[in-house]
This record gives sequence, structure tokens and C-alpha cells, in this order.
Amino acid sequence: MNLSAVSQKPLRALTVCAAGVAACLVMNLALAAMPADQLAAYTAQAGAPAVPSRGQVFFTARHGREWSCASCHGAMPTQAARHASTGKLIQPLAPAFNPERFTDPAKTEKWFRRNCNDVLGRECSAAEKADVLGWLTTLKP
Repeated sequence: MNLSAVSQKPLRALTVCAAGVAACLVMNLALAAMPADQLAAYTAQAGAPAVPSRGQVFFTARHGREWSCASCHGAMPTQAARHASTGKLIQPLAPAFNPERFTDPAKTEKWFRRNCNDVLGRECSAAEKADVLGWLTTLKP
């Protein structure tokens, strides 16, 4: 038996394991996006810059349905609010008041999909998402 080959196996296994851990860390960093990163992605998809004032109007208006975004998040989403139907506590939506907001693109998409369906009866467009997120990022303490 070649002693050199035997001693190389644990080293190779450790190298492969370390590479796997590094790949997982990179993937987690990619998920920890900043609100500005997500805003940039929506504006790129929309092909136009976000218009924060349009986002505020969109957020507070009813779009032919029972609720607006503000129905659950409050007209100024800088404080905790309560869901209009369930009464469940909802933490502030504006990123400056809740640093966990808009840090996970998959979670952001999930909630945009759900909430836009409740408010509009359809998914929001990239431009609508950009406008709303653009407005939310202007809200500062």
C-alpha cells in the first residue's frame, strides 16, 4: 500500500468539504441583498427608474379592491401595524425602520406576489414594485 496515497485522501476530503462550505457562504451572501440591490433589479426589469412619489400613491390607493397596501402596513409604514383581516402584528415595512426588510429577494418576491394579489387581483409589475420600494427607501428616521 502506498502510504503517500493514503495520507492524501483525508486532505482531498477536507478540501472538497471546505469548497462546499465556501459555496454555501457565497450563496447566503447572495441572498442577503440590500434593498438598493432589489430596487436596482426592479428598475432594470422595468426599463425605467423608480418614481417614489408614484410608489406612495400606489401604496395608499385602492385599486378596485377592498384593501390598499396601507390597509395593513399603515399609510406611513414606519411603525408596526396590524393586518386588516387577521389583526396580526406586522413589523414596519420601510427598511430604515426595520433592517430585515428587503434583504432576501425570494422573500420579497413571495410577499409582493401575495400582497399584490390581495390589493390588485394580480401580480405587481416590475415598475410598480420599483416605485413602491423606491418610496419605502426614502422614508428615514
